[in-house]
Amino acid sequence: MSTFEERARAGAGRIAWAGRGMPVLRGISARLAESGALKGHRIGVGLVLEPKTANLALALRDAGAEVSVYCSGRSTDQETADALTAEGLAVFAEEGVGDERDLELAREYLGTAPDIILDDGASIIRLAHREFPALVGSLLGAAEETTSGVRPLRAMHDDGALRIPVVAVNDAKTKYLFDNVYGTGQSCVMTLLDVTNLQIAGRTVVVVGYGWVGKGVALHAAALGARVVVTELDPIKALQALHDGYRVMSLADAAPTAEVVFAATGIAGAVTAAHVDQMPDGVILCTAGGGAFELPMPELDALGTADSVRAGVTQYTRADGTTVLVISEGDCLNCTDGEGNPIEVMDLSLSLQALAAELIATTAKDWGVGVHPLPEALEQAVAIARLAHEGASLEPMTDDLAAAMRSW
Repeated sequence: MSTFEERARAGAGRIAWAGRGMPVLRGISARLAESGALKGHRIGVGLVLEPKTANLALALRDAGAEVSVYCSGRSTDQETADALTAEGLAVFAEEGVGDERDLELAREYLGTAPDIILDDGASIIRLAHREFPALVGSLLGAAEETTSGVRPLRAMHDDGALRIPVVAVNDAKTKYLFDNVYGTGQSCVMTLLDVTNLQIAGRTVVVVGYGWVGKGVALHAAALGARVVVTELDPIKALQALHDGYRVMSLADAAPTAEVVFAATGIAGAVTAAHVDQMPDGVILCTAGGGAFELPMPELDALGTADSVRAGVTQYTRADGTTVLVISEGDCLNCTDGEGNPIEVMDLSLSLQALAAELIATTAKDWGVGVHPLPEALEQAVAIARLAHEGASLEPMTDDLAAAMRSW
């Protein structure tokens, strides 16, 4: 078994490799270090813990912040965690631990009294509101990374339960148009192939939900030869899927021919036990971008037949002898059994998180409670920085073009 030192050394190498592809974050970190905007702030990073997010944690540290890190055991890469510990960061994450230990670690993490929280799925923000009211009262604000986190935070605000300002990083165009579509779409499909060693070409792949993640999964599955079916509640999104070349039908209608099902809604109960009952022998279920709550895991577990047939693949046997295969125990497969989204894509998303931290540190005291957008100017700054790194150039705005755009 490898030692802490060996894991930390291996993790440091992987963090450095990821850092090579993150020039925008490097530039922001250097600017923040020079400005001192984050100096003395306690920032809690609660994102999926792997080499790319480690670069964010280190960038914030290098900019003068005191950084602590939390992640659930299902989404923690131990080499990365040990590398950050060796760098002197407070890390509250242990690969492979269960829910009870995760909760202990989350409480210890909040015990560091961060004044800014960068969250993924809003789990830490919600825990703080439930159990750490004094901390919530001292928080400057938080930033949320995902669709599945922004949705409950807006519901909390509507119910009068949210007590802090939150930046919806997920809603920035330089996040969802790239991270969700190209990043999550690619990494979820590729992780499925890596975990199963199967071919997706020729298989009927049902994508449940045609938001940005669903679009990305459908795009990448189709590119590899899958027959894609989309299920969607929203008629406009369903029509988009149809125009993108996919079959569109209810999940009940799609279930009997489904060979692979990607839940991509971020909504609990999107795929029900009744749906799964209609699916064929050997159907593969997985979650893209959300969590096990999208799948009927309690009903599957109640069968009492769970059998680990391959690393990352659990087989459930139904009363009639047919089987259901679940990837990553229903958790977001690209985070649990993959290495997350591509480096270049995460350079954009994690740069937005760094800018959100700066925005909270410098201006959040003047905000009201609620879920706030990231200013468009910051989104554009990230896009321009990445374009410049790639040697691209923008069409210059001329007086004539500006006048034409204003004319009527």
